[in-house]
Amino acid sequence: MSISVGDRLPEATFRLLGSEGIEKLTTDEVFAGKKVVLFAVPGAFTPTCHLKHLPGFLDNADAFKMKGVHTVACIAVNDPFVMDAWSKATGGKGKVLFLSDGNGEFTKTIGLGFDGSGIGLGTRSMRYAMLVDDGVVTVLNVEDSPGVADVSTAEKLLAKV
Repeated sequence: MSISVGDRLPEATFRLLGSEGIEKLTTDEVFAGKKVVLFAVPGAFTPTCHLKHLPGFLDNADAFKMKGVHTVACIAVNDPFVMDAWSKATGGKGKVLFLSDGNGEFTKTIGLGFDGSGIGLGTRSMRYAMLVDDGVVTVLNVEDSPGVADVSTAEKLLAKV
């Protein structure tokens, strides 16, 4: 069963590459007392994620903040080194918080993973965008196909903030 509007996000630990190596951030550190946009991609640098999904959130980061959003965060089942490289390659570092769910634990717990092993990708996250208010999901837009970025775009989520 996947997470739904009205559900509280589960406790989880995310990773990111900091100045002193791999750092950990808990669900509470990211979401408690804040309004957060969280969007997920099946993989950093993959075509739809890199060329169609992420750019809208980068372009609209300030617009989200003007609507009271504290943080715009991207999550993927990639390691923190890949997520850091992606943040730098896209100019997203500082605009979007790039969170690694390297083992897919958060993704599995919220029921939004899929098996991409048939094409060599292993377990990945479905593509989605959600608005989270103090740890509770208030808007959730999930794509039917991981290769499509339509209902989970920044523009569609921004209209609901």
